[in-house]
Amino acid sequence: MNPETQDALEQISKGAKPSELESETLDFKQDASKPSDTMDTLARAAICFANSRGGTIVLGVIDKIAGPSAIVGTGLDPLEVKQRIYEKSRPPLLVDVAEHWHDPVMLLVVAVAPGVEIHASPNGEVRHRVGRSCLPMTAQEQVIRSNERRGVDWSAQPSQELATAIAADALEVARRLLRLVDDDRAPLARLDNADLLRSLGVIDDKNQLLHAGEALFCDRADDRPWVLYQYRPSPAGEATAVERLAGPLVTVLDRLTELVWARRHTTPLTLPDGSQIELADFPREAVREAVANAILHRELLIDRPVQVEHSPSALVVESPGRLVSGITENNILTHPSKPRNPCLFLAARKLRIAEETGSGIDRIYRELIRSGRDAPTISQTADTTRVAFTGGAPRTQVARFVAGLGPQERDDVDTLLIIFTLLDSRTIDEARLAPIIQKQPSEARAVLDRLASDQPGILETTLESRASRKPTYRLRAEPLRMLGNAAKYQRRRVEDTDVKVIAHVKDYGRINNRTIQDMFDMDVYRASTLLRDLQDRGVLVKTTTQQRGPGVEYGPGPEFPSRRRRPRD
Repeated sequence: MNPETQDALEQISKGAKPSELESETLDFKQDASKPSDTMDTLARAAICFANSRGGTIVLGVIDKIAGPSAIVGTGLDPLEVKQRIYEKSRPPLLVDVAEHWHDPVMLLVVAVAPGVEIHASPNGEVRHRVGRSCLPMTAQEQVIRSNERRGVDWSAQPSQELATAIAADALEVARRLLRLVDDDRAPLARLDNADLLRSLGVIDDKNQLLHAGEALFCDRADDRPWVLYQYRPSPAGEATAVERLAGPLVTVLDRLTELVWARRHTTPLTLPDGSQIELADFPREAVREAVANAILHRELLIDRPVQVEHSPSALVVESPGRLVSGITENNILTHPSKPRNPCLFLAARKLRIAEETGSGIDRIYRELIRSGRDAPTISQTADTTRVAFTGGAPRTQVARFVAGLGPQERDDVDTLLIIFTLLDSRTIDEARLAPIIQKQPSEARAVLDRLASDQPGILETTLESRASRKPTYRLRAEPLRMLGNAAKYQRRRVEDTDVKVIAHVKDYGRINNRTIQDMFDMDVYRASTLLRDLQDRGVLVKTTTQQRGPGVEYGPGPEFPSRRRRPRD
């Protein structure tokens, strides 16, 4: 029994409702009044899983009843279930059926692997699992799924276009991109058109342009757009800019990235060494990776543009087609790269339109978190993949803290995800971290132990768990202090600090570093950090021309609470 099923049964035993634990790969069923009806239900569910990512059916559980009473068991024979599913599917579907004793009843666990073929019921009905539902598959979806499972690369198939149909300026754009690299790809820019296309792998041995070449270098019929971009000043407001990006794909990515970048909002941030950087609401590299993935890994057989919805508070990129088979929202960080359109992707990578295999999703997470942003939200519908970024004001304390880490930790997605998680939770352990970084618990434990070592010295084990075989970890005092109120459980302490500082300034009109040291029993560096945070939030401003040293004083800033006037008698 797989871990998902085992965990679900344990949760039901503790009071959970089975229907709330079902997923795209797990379904609970109960015996019908007639065994034949039960067999029909199991066959339909198995076909749905086989036409999707595979999954597990547990027979003997009432999905709408919460708690142990939902586990009622079944009296059906596992060999008969296996045979009947085989007989009730076209082509015949082989599944594994095993008994599982769950005191005091027997369950049947039906394990369904994703099929190479598309399976149907005896009446020809074809369905697949989407979320928790079993939905009909369109003819187009069947072709797409069949091609994917057979390893058919549509972008590598001959197109109807000749090489002469290539847009006049498209190959010059390709040559310009190649001249920008400093490796063995640069000489490709000097090749004639036919040899350049051949070196990019977008024409066949008969000099026939492939679909990848058509997409990269030809104008689309009827000016159909590759991308529909809309900008809204507010998420629910009217679009003030609408761009339909058509033409050769080789030109679209940069045009789309520039549309987003031209409307960026930035926040200046002073680092501990005195240098200043700007935090964009949507980091350029994260945007570029998201739109490159959406364009290059889209399902080309779905004639619908990539949708980009942009506002100051959100950037949403929706791409036609679900994630490639085998890749899910829960393993996208660690699953080996699996391009949907290998021919197109490899040509784009040679042109530096796409990054090296497997680095794109990591880069999105890394750029967002170290810019003080939330991690991206990745989700799917029946035929769409959606990536969403959250804009708004960044958490400057997080960006400043990450900027002060060493290069290894600053660029490590596991480290950044741990820091991000510990902004909401005081502690973490290997079991909780494993699904967050999408690795096994033993791998998660190794990451936690490394961060708890003297270098980099970010984490420590909690006192009560230090003797445990599976300890719990928390941020050390110094990282926690530097993150300040970015950690939600720290906010009350920060507010208490504000109250004392504000009260002092109201009484005396000013405050300095030395007063902060005496007030909170801290050293000069921690006092400087506290004052800098109060300035960043507009509570205080410098009131002296002196920029450094003990003579610098601070007074009320634009966000300083005003005194309440007493009402006149």
